[in-house]
Amino acid sequence: MLRRLRSSLFDGGSTSRAQAVSQGQLLRQEPVPPPRVEDVSDGIYAYLQLPGQWGLNNSAFLVGASAVTLVDTCFTERRTRALLEAVRAVTDRPVGTLFNTHEHGDHTWGNFMLPESTTVVGHERCRSGMAASGLLAQTIFPGVEWGNIVLRLPTITFEDRLTLWVDDLRLEARYMGPAHTTSDAVLWLPDRKVLFSGDLVFNGGTPFVLMGSVRGALDALQGLKALGPEMVVPGHGPLAGPEVIDDQVAYLRYVQALAADGHSAGLSPLDAAREADLGEFADWHDPERIVGNLARAYTELESMEPGASVVWPEGEGGVPRRPRRSGLLQSPVHVGNCIAERLDGLGILVRYLESIARLDFELNLEKSKRVQPD
Repeated sequence: MLRRLRSSLFDGGSTSRAQAVSQGQLLRQEPVPPPRVEDVSDGIYAYLQLPGQWGLNNSAFLVGASAVTLVDTCFTERRTRALLEAVRAVTDRPVGTLFNTHEHGDHTWGNFMLPESTTVVGHERCRSGMAASGLLAQTIFPGVEWGNIVLRLPTITFEDRLTLWVDDLRLEARYMGPAHTTSDAVLWLPDRKVLFSGDLVFNGGTPFVLMGSVRGALDALQGLKALGPEMVVPGHGPLAGPEVIDDQVAYLRYVQALAADGHSAGLSPLDAAREADLGEFADWHDPERIVGNLARAYTELESMEPGASVVWPEGEGGVPRRPRRSGLLQSPVHVGNCIAERLDGLGILVRYLESIARLDFELNLEKSKRVQPD
């Protein structure tokens, strides 16, 4: 299991600054498909931002007789404006309800663009997580064209389940426990067999459970499969059938096995990632997430609670340790360093920031020095 990770992930190992600049320029030149609306079921639409890499999330909307129910907003003001324009192209009915699947900014930062009359719904931990993290990503990636974002939290929250209605169509909001984050909830439409999974499912992309739980994500996915969905609207990537759930399960079990091998061998998550062979998962988007996923899996081997903050030791090697104070993931800049810079240089940092570049980030490596050690 612990074999050398394919060289394409690490850009050959010793990436020079000049090579990294060239890669950054290439990223800026690669066209991103415009977002598109796809029919899911009668009166139900998915808004897809493909290919679905970092920050390029999916939303959805359901058109009722008098109002629209929206599932998630987007990361930036401009992208959320495009989402709302897509809704208006289908119907002139107002958005009466917005459901946030979890706390992350790529699904919630556009909330403020909805009318004051729109009711924002989310899990209790979605609200508290949003409030605690604020607009943190803006300080890490100052070059992104974020817009004038104002944090807007859910005003109706729930602990386990909540039923919403679009006319006579039942929408079941279900909290799935710590998984991708500690705030993940899905929206299940039993009469249509449609599942809005949020980031419990990345179709064609690598799952990311650093802020949640590998074990919890596996439990959540088994729960989703038991619902019997026929159509899955993932948090990122194209629409899918229920088989996409099996793909996510297979990857997370691979992470658990890799972590067990690495931990018993005394390897850090970073070293375990260096030695890993991603095999069938190597071609998924954002494979560098293996580092964060291994870090979370290591905490579970160390009996830390799901979602507990993770800090890498500043020195080489070692396993994730509990931070001195609880709360959010401590030092996200340091985490970025570990995922990016330590894995053989600037080239992997370019890969890590790829979707941010696609969010109108003019990749400026001088500015990026603040998220990497020289």
